[in-house]
Amino acid sequence: MDAANQSDINKPLMATHLSMRGRHMRLMKLVASSLLAFAVSMTANANSVISTTTYLEYQLPENIQRVCTERENCPMVDVKYLKTNHDWINNIINTRINYFVVNSQPTESAPIKKKNTQADVKSAIDNFIHSQFIEQPEDRQWPYELIVTPNYLGHVNDFELFEIDSYSYTGGAHGMSYNEYFIFDLTTKTQVKLDDMLIVGQKPRFKALAYDAYKTWVKTVDDDVSSYEKNWPFTLSDNVTLTDKGINIRYQHYSIGPYAYGMPMLSIPYSKLEGVIKPRFIPK
Repeated sequence: MDAANQSDINKPLMATHLSMRGRHMRLMKLVASSLLAFAVSMTANANSVISTTTYLEYQLPENIQRVCTERENCPMVDVKYLKTNHDWINNIINTRINYFVVNSQPTESAPIKKKNTQADVKSAIDNFIHSQFIEQPEDRQWPYELIVTPNYLGHVNDFELFEIDSYSYTGGAHGMSYNEYFIFDLTTKTQVKLDDMLIVGQKPRFKALAYDAYKTWVKTVDDDVSSYEKNWPFTLSDNVTLTDKGINIRYQHYSIGPYAYGMPMLSIPYSKLEGVIKPRFIPK
């Protein structure tokens, strides 16, 4: 992409013991995001967004730093904020990031009833960190992890595409990843949702196309679609983004499949979306 994606190099001291599981998860997400970024179409609008990230300035409390250093299992806190040349985009994304940090179990498009202050964010992280030493035995070697990262995915026509990736681990067999897409219209300076993209009256048709994509995906994990559907029925997610080939629909863990199946992606090509989504959302 022509947009500049870079991270600040002066990262504040936080927790230093990132588990191998966390490293692998972050690498996989980075690869997936990079592949999607290269998939979106290039237009004359390519230089309109300059994107970077900044680290949340947070330090482990001194008493926690002392204890976790002795145990060699300091909690990992890695929260980044978006910084672009469009303040209104920064505001929407970073407000959502604060929501992710303060609410341990975010849900897609959940309304933000109030903007969380930096004091709210610090308090939430403090509680997250302290809970590790209350809930976990002293010899536990897998530290708690909280990772939130915004990513610029590129653009289609006049629409700029972003996502927020988050991951939290609070014990148990595995942590929990979460992904949420964002589409921004630079011409109107607004966030675009799925309903904004659809031609009036065409949501049932879009849902039918998504269901077809769901059945195609199910066949990659189970030969019997009808049997699979009894346990993991189809639902329409509004967590969508644009690519050069069509619309991708991202599902969270446990939405339409067990944890082992990851975060399913359903794709609907533009060739099937003629008359379903507004023409301005189809690459020129």
